[in-house]
Amino acid sequence: MHETNWAGNYRYRAGKLHRPSTVEQLQEVVANAPRVRALGSRHSFTDLADSDELVSLEGLPEEVAVDREAGTVSLSAALRYGELAEVLEREGLALANLASLPHISVAGAVATATHGSGDANGNLATSVAGLELVTSSGELLTASRGDPDFDGLVVGLGALGAVTRLTLDAEPAYQVRQRVFEGLAWDALHEHFDQVTATGDSVSVFTRWGEAVDQVWVKSRVTDDPEQLHDDLFGAAAATVDRHPIIELDPVNCTLQLGVAGPWWDRLPHFRMGFTPSSGAELQSEYQIPRLHAAAAIGAVHALAERVRPLLQVSELRTVAADRLWMSPQYGQDTVAIHFTWHPDPVGVQRVLVELEAALAPFGARPHWGKVFVADATTITPLYERLPDFKRLVDQLDPRGAFRNPWLTNHVLGPP
Repeated sequence: MHETNWAGNYRYRAGKLHRPSTVEQLQEVVANAPRVRALGSRHSFTDLADSDELVSLEGLPEEVAVDREAGTVSLSAALRYGELAEVLEREGLALANLASLPHISVAGAVATATHGSGDANGNLATSVAGLELVTSSGELLTASRGDPDFDGLVVGLGALGAVTRLTLDAEPAYQVRQRVFEGLAWDALHEHFDQVTATGDSVSVFTRWGEAVDQVWVKSRVTDDPEQLHDDLFGAAAATVDRHPIIELDPVNCTLQLGVAGPWWDRLPHFRMGFTPSSGAELQSEYQIPRLHAAAAIGAVHALAERVRPLLQVSELRTVAADRLWMSPQYGQDTVAIHFTWHPDPVGVQRVLVELEAALAPFGARPHWGKVFVADATTITPLYERLPDFKRLVDQLDPRGAFRNPWLTNHVLGPP
């Protein structure tokens, strides 16, 4: 096997890549593999998804079933959000939120608590109402919201089994418009942070930690009320042309701006399906900070600007609502996410991450599971009060350690 992740910075070491076309075939593969992991859309930047053997779920039937009475949609876990959106649009339905790119698989996003933005929006895993997974014995396990241990199953990090189907909350389709504001002063961001993030249903702040914030992207649901137009946002001017989060790049890959209303699936992400998201050649890191520490944590990063900027393409600040999912970085707390899109320099990034994580440690920063970070299991354990329960669930569903890999041992579970 000679496969790499999306960014090309990691080459999988697995000796076999299985492509089952039925759940029964998947059960047989999992039950017979000494070490195995499910491979999603490869948007993780580390060895999180690697093992001696890998299994791709893309060959499973792409059945999507809508239950209008329950307000849910059930789907093959390997489906990507952009593909799911096409089906939902035909049904006149929508999801409450999306990540910045629609290219990622639903299962991978859920397993790593990937998120969009919005003061009232939880991460994407919070929309999961039910799931089906194959455990290491080959057993097919189903669970629904409210079942014992369900909150531990959802953000499973691939440690509990291979998720085959997910059931998500759905709602009537809606439209969104987005506008971009440029040149927000740092003093204005700190003074009006809560007002800035409440300006729309989903708000992203892009910066390169210079003299001012570069851009604020405001995404708002279209309602029957007339749009309240603003020429500025606390001193930041409204953009008059479409923008890319990385200022030097052509915005052709981005979803439409300038207040042009469009379907939810074509405005909530920053990038369009079928186009290269972000820059393509990059590494990514992200840290979730309790919202009450937002100003201090942002200030701590800004103090490292001279160390960060040479390696940085862009940073993004987003807000995410609290939840009760055991291994979610938003467990029990509203958070501010501080994201870094780096140049593809692994050595340099690793070096600056040591400094960043030290600066953010006083605020209880929780790293995004699917991105590059330094913290080991010893550091992470105190940050997750339900980690002992998660370890119990891992031992219960995978007693032979088939889904354990070096990443899980090093960063989450510790030595067996």
